Amino acid sequence: MKKNDWKDRLNIVYSTNPDFAYSTDEKEENDTLPKQQQKLRVSIEKNHRGGKTVTIIKNFIGTENDLKELGRLLKTRCGVGGSTKDGEVLVQGDFKEKIIELLKKEGYTQTK
Repeated sequence: MKKNDWKDRLNIVYSTNPDFAYSTDEKEENDTLPKQQQKLRVSIEKNHRGGKTVTIIKNFIGTENDLKELGRLLKTRCGVGGSTKDGEVLVQGDFKEKIIELLKKEGYTQTK
């Protein structure tokens, strides 16, 4: 643990046990698979989005930073906004065909 990580230990009760080892519930990040092994799925969604169309890229296996990099690449190439959360990349608008082409050019060969 880092020094002065008191914010991570909020709401923890004091223990008198000398062998007590505090542990956080941090998720372990998976190693990023090579681009050729990624089985990305691109779909269009309109439900629960206020009538706005969103292109969703799912099934990315890797670290959060690599997911953000992929999202940044797709958003800049399409010239629109979006976000990355919960292991998915959301791109505003209907860009399914364009995103599939971009992913295949980048080396994601198993993209559908």
